[in-house]
Amino acid sequence: MTDRWMDPDDDPRPIGSPEGELATLRQYLTHYRMTLRLKCDGLDAEQLARRSVPPSALSLLGLVRHMAVVEQYWFQRVLQGRTVDPVYSDPADRDVEFTSAVAEQAVVDDSFATWQHQVDAADAWLDTLPEGDLGATVTRRDEELPVRDVLVHMIEEYARHVGHADLLRECIDGRTGQ
Repeated sequence: MTDRWMDPDDDPRPIGSPEGELATLRQYLTHYRMTLRLKCDGLDAEQLARRSVPPSALSLLGLVRHMAVVEQYWFQRVLQGRTVDPVYSDPADRDVEFTSAVAEQAVVDDSFATWQHQVDAADAWLDTLPEGDLGATVTRRDEELPVRDVLVHMIEEYARHVGHADLLRECIDGRTGQ
């Protein structure tokens, strides 16, 4: 392997064919979460916070922060109906998770810890979900959503942003793949 690709033996992402719908959706979600982390591995604060193309505020660190917001919104607020303060919020800046992603190690550390906390909280909730409950519905903005649809949406959200992360990482050091 070149320095652009990880040795397949070192790849930590799950492989195989899980049994059941919930296990399959969880494996895809885990795969994409881990892929985002891999896209950020080995980079310093400046590289993680580096913006893509002006005037965009898109950066790898911003994506990590955005996914913390997404995890919290869908798993805690929508699926569990909890009232929680958003992890990153500023009424004057709808993109605060991106615009406040600055090249400071404390911001990097807090961002990854916040994202991991949201992932852990989502996984803990998923651990309690019986296999047959994916058709159960939750209400969001007067619309009934099956739990299954939310999980598929989360996979889609990660897949889209991992594509962004791939391009961002390639611009930083040429690393592609994974």
